[in-house]
Amino acid sequence: MDEYSCFVDWDKMDVSAQSQDTKELTCTDFHELKQLARQGYWAKNHSLRAKVYHKLISNIPCRAVTPDANVYRDIVVKIVGKRSSSSLPLPEFVDNSLIPTYCLNAEGIGAVRKIILCIANQFPDISFCPALPSVIALLLHYSKDEAECFEQVCRILACNDPSKRLIDQTFLAFESSCMTFGDLVNKYCQAAHKLMVAVSEDVLEVYSDWQRWLFGELPMAYVARVFDVFLVEGYKVLYRVALALLKFFHKVRAGQPMESDSIQQDIRAFVRDIAKSVSPERLLEKAFAIRLFSRKEIQLLQMANEKALQQKGITVKQKSNPKLLNYCFSMFCVIFLRQNVHLAVHAENFKSEIVSVKEMRDIWSWIPERFALCQPLLLFTTLEHGCSLSRFYSHSEGHEPTLLLIKTTAKEVCGAYLSTDWSERRRGGNKLSFFGTGECFVFRLQPEVERYEWVIIKHPELASTGSETENHAQTASSTLSSSSIPSDPSDRLSPFLAARHFNLPSKTASMFMAGSSECIIVGGGDGQALYLDADLNHGRTSHCNTFNNQPLCSESFQISILEVWGFRD
Repeated sequence: MDEYSCFVDWDKMDVSAQSQDTKELTCTDFHELKQLARQGYWAKNHSLRAKVYHKLISNIPCRAVTPDANVYRDIVVKIVGKRSSSSLPLPEFVDNSLIPTYCLNAEGIGAVRKIILCIANQFPDISFCPALPSVIALLLHYSKDEAECFEQVCRILACNDPSKRLIDQTFLAFESSCMTFGDLVNKYCQAAHKLMVAVSEDVLEVYSDWQRWLFGELPMAYVARVFDVFLVEGYKVLYRVALALLKFFHKVRAGQPMESDSIQQDIRAFVRDIAKSVSPERLLEKAFAIRLFSRKEIQLLQMANEKALQQKGITVKQKSNPKLLNYCFSMFCVIFLRQNVHLAVHAENFKSEIVSVKEMRDIWSWIPERFALCQPLLLFTTLEHGCSLSRFYSHSEGHEPTLLLIKTTAKEVCGAYLSTDWSERRRGGNKLSFFGTGECFVFRLQPEVERYEWVIIKHPELASTGSETENHAQTASSTLSSSSIPSDPSDRLSPFLAARHFNLPSKTASMFMAGSSECIIVGGGDGQALYLDADLNHGRTSHCNTFNNQPLCSESFQISILEVWGFRD
């Protein structure tokens, strides 16, 4: 059909979905390009998509010495020789059972293996890259020959922009991305996460499949649409689409019996047959409707997960044999299984006067994946250390993150996951200042379970200057501690509201904790805030009726017991 079709089996392609209208892409503005990619501007024109891919990939910043088409022509004969392409052994870093064909003809299928071998020759530092065959198979659709495809893939692999992550190339990067995906599922797909925890023996094993859903099971038309946006916006798009797939899986399969003995196999089957229930347009629409962390925050989360893995000895960065890879993966799974949602809180050595073992395990299922590798460690309890805010700080400082648990005299139980060391409060001097990250959340266990997440300071004027931030933080404190609360619930001032209601910079959107010698303030999502007096005997909550939810606990309450827990490796 055009100069880019030599590897395509058009009998397997939906030609009716292709437009022959002559289109050109002249825009260079990133935001305009992003909108065109999301809208599928070049999705129905094979030739235009090929030209767009070539342009986008050519603009990727790469290492000074990056293999090009001429290198491929020089080495392919030496590496492949006269062997049949179908019999070529693949390198260890790809999964031999996952070589998608994507409507390629016989020549194209053979070309995938040849290009993989040549890339292995030129990139000896790649140790684990299961997405590579899919990327090559897709780009062959939009390449004039094997050499051009090879060059485009090499540019993607050789990207040297630290802020632009493209394809995982090491076992460590891949595993940390799986943990990060688990964190995101826990936060943005809570219903699906509960299902995974309930029906799977190893949640991490299910989430470790997330790249396979995209680069292995997803049909060609869907992968191409995802790749359109991926080349413009980067790695974050992959998380978005995988989350959307999980949301659709939960929606479509909710209440239905499993089709196999494995939830992992059921999800794979759903993704393979996704055309029966969800169109590519609807999938992307769902993906971009998720209010995900910023790119920088996801990058920090990924780095934190990599560090956690390194501390556990998962540092397979160089090329190794399959037995060693399997051994490292198995060791990590053993560690995770021993200390994950079900097993991190051991009944024989866990004792709390506020929550049961089961309730603590429920809380553990909410925390970021990298800390599910840890066990709870009691740092402070009013029963032993007394009701002193200074002792609260002295026992809690130096630990990050921490878990705050409160039981009221009315037998209500609530608490908070706090991502940041309480010593950060000193940065504000003697003034009450806010700190923390978007991973903080507050929750209620009794009388019923509820979790509130992702919050910001209510006052939009906090987006201005640092000194103003401190002044408004004091205002929030005095408002909460005041006994003269307006009679009209809609006029109540809560220092915390859901982030989606304000267009504030990320700096302001990262304030969740505040502490001084006089009080503690902790915020949670959906308009919830928790205020504790210096004597740790009395507390108040602020609940904004903008949201249809129940308050964290009584508006004013007496503290029966307060505990602070740390995380022990």
